[in-house]
Amino acid sequence: MQRRQLIAAAALAPGLSVLPVAAQSPTPAVQGTVKYVVPFAAGGLTDVMARIAARQLAEGLGITVVVENKAGGNAQIGADQVAKGPADGSQILAITLAHAANVSLFPNASYSFVNDLRPVALLAGVPMLVVVPAESPIKTMADLVSASKNRLLNAGSSGNGTPPHLTMALFGEMHKVSMTHVPYRGGAPSMTDLIGGRLDVVFSNFPESIAHVNSGKLRALALCSSQRHPQLPNVPTTAEAGMPKLLVENWTAAMVQARTPDAVVDRYSRELIKLMFTPEVEERARAMGFLPKPMGREDFGSFLTSEINRWSQLIRAAKISVT
Repeated sequence: MQRRQLIAAAALAPGLSVLPVAAQSPTPAVQGTVKYVVPFAAGGLTDVMARIAARQLAEGLGITVVVENKAGGNAQIGADQVAKGPADGSQILAITLAHAANVSLFPNASYSFVNDLRPVALLAGVPMLVVVPAESPIKTMADLVSASKNRLLNAGSSGNGTPPHLTMALFGEMHKVSMTHVPYRGGAPSMTDLIGGRLDVVFSNFPESIAHVNSGKLRALALCSSQRHPQLPNVPTTAEAGMPKLLVENWTAAMVQARTPDAVVDRYSRELIKLMFTPEVEERARAMGFLPKPMGREDFGSFLTSEINRWSQLIRAAKISVT
């Protein structure tokens, strides 16, 4: 899905956007203006989901919610702002799998992801998609393993430490093969070079490659999932391809400053969970490639810990560095 389509899907102008205040009076637990901080550029998947979530909070709680894009620093600039901000619920941070990996990639960060932030809710996830050029002789995941053992393949990603890079590294560790990692400034440039034949494979964010698969410019080998995706019913999963451990979802979720009161966190969590059960929102999320998987703060907290541990082990084993 192209950037302009994503922005249109959000139905909001990019950048700093003020959402309408609901008619009802503010809840005692959450009052005033709230910033929903997105540590990525406007128009991306995390931004789109954050805007949908922010509108729900505005309408459900009767408050003003401002979506603020704070991109840069491998998604750390926005996270740092919320981690060091007030502990009153006035800032919410949109996070992804990248933040779980950042705990290991940036051990000397200016804030502690684990200690300075606390989970609110998990919203949805989107599986990674393994894609090759349409003319590639690689037609299956077994072919990809064989090819990577016979020659050094060029694998693109949206940048060092991003989910596509991590998925590539996981594949390499599983099959004891190496690939030449070619990092780009975002997923779109990697798709352009893959289509042009300058790359052999990309372990892609689903929405960045789905349109090219549907147009016939790329071939999808597998979804890094245990279930097939409704938008690609004929594409097998990595589990079906005999790689049940190559399961990677790039998820989107919300956190707040660690000392934020339970009452505020619970209100946010309930509203965000309710959001993902709304038929209209679920339909929009699925159209973007997301599979809704709402989790409250406790379940999400456990999930987040498991993700941090999982990617920490891989980052050490694969010697992944962002420098």
